[in-house]
Amino acid sequence: MLIGTFIMLGLMRILAALPLKVHYAFGRFLSWFLKNVMRYRRDVVMINLSRSFPEKKYDELSKIADEFYKHFGRLIAEAVWFGGCRNPERLHRQRIVEYSNIDGFDKAYAESKGIVALYSHLGNWELMGGCASYDYREGGHLPDGLDPNDVVFVYKPLKSKMWDEIMRLNRCAPVLRIGYNSYVSSEDFLRYAVKNRNRKLVVNVNTDQSPYKNSTVDDTVDFMGQKTKTMLGAASIACKFGWTVLYSSMVPTGKGHYVWRFTEITRDASTMTPHEIMQEYYRLLQADIEAYPWCYLWSHKRWKR
Repeated sequence: MLIGTFIMLGLMRILAALPLKVHYAFGRFLSWFLKNVMRYRRDVVMINLSRSFPEKKYDELSKIADEFYKHFGRLIAEAVWFGGCRNPERLHRQRIVEYSNIDGFDKAYAESKGIVALYSHLGNWELMGGCASYDYREGGHLPDGLDPNDVVFVYKPLKSKMWDEIMRLNRCAPVLRIGYNSYVSSEDFLRYAVKNRNRKLVVNVNTDQSPYKNSTVDDTVDFMGQKTKTMLGAASIACKFGWTVLYSSMVPTGKGHYVWRFTEITRDASTMTPHEIMQEYYRLLQADIEAYPWCYLWSHKRWKR
């Protein structure tokens, strides 16, 4: 595994050094190949779209699917390019992501015991590891008192240990130089949160996934017109500690550019139940999907029957 990891990392580092426009050219080819040659999860995409938008005709759904595959190719191209951003100046020059309401986030952080930011498979979540580099205000910086290692990203481990390590290094590329160590497995998240409950953390959790098979909690909400099982872990911890909960979304405004925005769900999660938080999270996510239907991960088997 070590040899394979070393070889793949070397190849990805070489590819990542190429300009973003070269990656987009590759992304266009990849989109075509996945859609027309491999027919990658074509049935899953169309089933998810038809159940989520029952009012739309087949031609409309097919157009959304075509745009999804184009977005999927760009997403992968951007993710590979991102792995070469060991120098934050590369991110600044490209301005691939910028915040829409960073002042509101600063205020929420200053007034909170901690923050849980719930994000999803909308836009390009693989770019979130550059969060400290997307503030373009003069003298832009993290909020006072917020250390980069206080910004926690919770991830779901991959079955392949080799690819799990490769993705860790790719997603954390801009902060590896400072010894970033707050990339936390979802399996260890509860222990991590309890152990660090006295630190003022900003915990980012991708929350639109299916619960683990061994989950003992059976919580469902209505999402895209379908009964959807929820992951309550992050919301439950926020409720226990009285942290602020934000809905975090990264929406596209053109090729090579996303806007990252935060919507407050509650300033004190102890005043809500985990179920209420998840209901509001999915309501906000559905509104974004309806506005940008092609940039959600429709190939994901989210609704298991």
